[in-house]
Amino acid sequence: MKVIVLYYSPGGTTKRIAELIAGFLKKEKVEVDIADTGSFEAKKLVNYDGIIVGSPTYYGTLAASVKELFDQSVAFHGKLDGKVGAAFSTSRNLAGGNETTILSILEAMLIHGMVIQGDFKGDHYGPVAVEKVDYRVEQNCQRVTQRFVRLLKLVLS
Repeated sequence: MKVIVLYYSPGGTTKRIAELIAGFLKKEKVEVDIADTGSFEAKKLVNYDGIIVGSPTYYGTLAASVKELFDQSVAFHGKLDGKVGAAFSTSRNLAGGNETTILSILEAMLIHGMVIQGDFKGDHYGPVAVEKVDYRVEQNCQRVTQRFVRLLKLVLS
């Protein structure tokens, strides 16, 4: 199982979540890479079984760097079919658009044919941080990682 955790994080909070998720993946014995979307070549996405993407919330949606990554993925449309995906976001305000940001990422993943799993508890669409990474965020990162790994094992079996 090989997973990439991608993020854009000018303020550091989104990167912190990416690092948490990557750490939890390693504890689950998953091979994991972590990279900033600005330095990652989109064509390399095809080399991974799972893709987790995080973005700060800008005007209720994903950052341009994350959008650009998905725009570049059009060149290999269909090659991510069946891969497992997840998303997370950060914002400065409680109602700052975190869920719409995550949904924007998940929409792109779904268009690629990726497999996504929601959560009936906690952060339903993916981990969300408002201003800082606290205990609640850490718990949601651990939960999404455990669920992601279970789904990945099912998809790969």
